[in-house]
Amino acid sequence: MKRHRLILALALMSAVVSMASPASAQDKGSVSPKPLPPLANPNDPNVAAKELFGRKPLPAKLAPQPIGFYAKGCIAGAVALPINGPAWQVMRLSRNRNWGHPDLIALLERVATKAQKTAGWPGLLVGDMSQPRGGPMLTGHASHQIGLDADIWLTPMPNRQLSREEREETSAVMMVRKDRLDIDPATWTPTHLPVIRAAAQEPQVERIFVNAAIKKALCREANGNRSWLSKVRPMYGHDYHFHIRMKCPPGSSNCEAQTPPNDGEGCSTGDLAYWFSDAVLHPKPPVKPPKPKPPMTLANLPAECRQVLLAP
Repeated sequence: MKRHRLILALALMSAVVSMASPASAQDKGSVSPKPLPPLANPNDPNVAAKELFGRKPLPAKLAPQPIGFYAKGCIAGAVALPINGPAWQVMRLSRNRNWGHPDLIALLERVATKAQKTAGWPGLLVGDMSQPRGGPMLTGHASHQIGLDADIWLTPMPNRQLSREEREETSAVMMVRKDRLDIDPATWTPTHLPVIRAAAQEPQVERIFVNAAIKKALCREANGNRSWLSKVRPMYGHDYHFHIRMKCPPGSSNCEAQTPPNDGEGCSTGDLAYWFSDAVLHPKPPVKPPKPKPPMTLANLPAECRQVLLAP
C-alpha cells in the first residue's frame, strides 16, 4: 500500500520536465516539478497531442492494450514499473515515464534479474518508458508511445538505494569514444555484453537499439550463439543507454507490428559502413534549414486514442 501511494504521489506531481530540450539520460530533472498550466482550449483540434497526453498523470482505467505504432499511438491500461525493485531502480522520477504494458513490466523485471546473475551487476537503472497513457511526449522521444519501449542505462545500478536527488541529477556514463568510431575502453566493460544479450535473447523483444560503436563492440566480443545480434540495431544517439522494443503482445489487435529484423548478424563492414561515414559522424548543417514539421494532433493518432485520453 505504501508503495502504491508513492507511485500515485509521483504521478500526480507529474508534470513534466522542461519543454525546451530533448529528454535524454543526461537531462536533469527536478525533485519539485511544477505542474503544467491548464490548456486554454483543450478541445481545439489543432492542439498538439503531446500537450494533451503530457498532462495525464494516471493511466486510463481500461483493459491493457497498445494502440497504433511505436511512434504514433497510445496505451490503455498501462501499469507502472515500481520505482524500486530487487534488481532495478527507476531514474528521472519527475518525468512520470515509468509506465508500460504489463508484459513490458514483466520483461524488464526478468532482464534485470538476468543482469544480476549473468553480469554481476547489482541491477539496472531504468530510464524512460512511456507516459501513463502513452502518446507523444513533450520532450524527447518520437517513439515510446504505446507502452512497449524502455531505455536502460548502461551505467550499472549501485549497490544501494538512490535518493530522489540522485535519480534526478545523476548523469549516465558515456560509452562511446570521442572520435565516435568505437567504444571507450575506460567505461565499456566485459559485463556490458551479457546485459544487452540477456535482453536480446528474450523472445518478446523485437529490437535493441544501441549506438553503432556499441554494436561494433558487441560484434567483436560475442562468442558462441550469436543469433541474438540480429536484434541489436545501430541507431542515432544511444551512447549512454540501450533501448528495448517489445513485439506487439498476443491478442493486441490494435497494435501495429514492426517488420521483424532479418536473420543476419549485421556485423559486416558493409552493414556498419553508413554509421561510420563522415556524413553521419560529422553532419554538415543544411544550406536551407528545413521547415519544422507541424506537431502531431489527436486526429493523427488512431481513433481509439481519443477514448484513452478521455477515459477516467
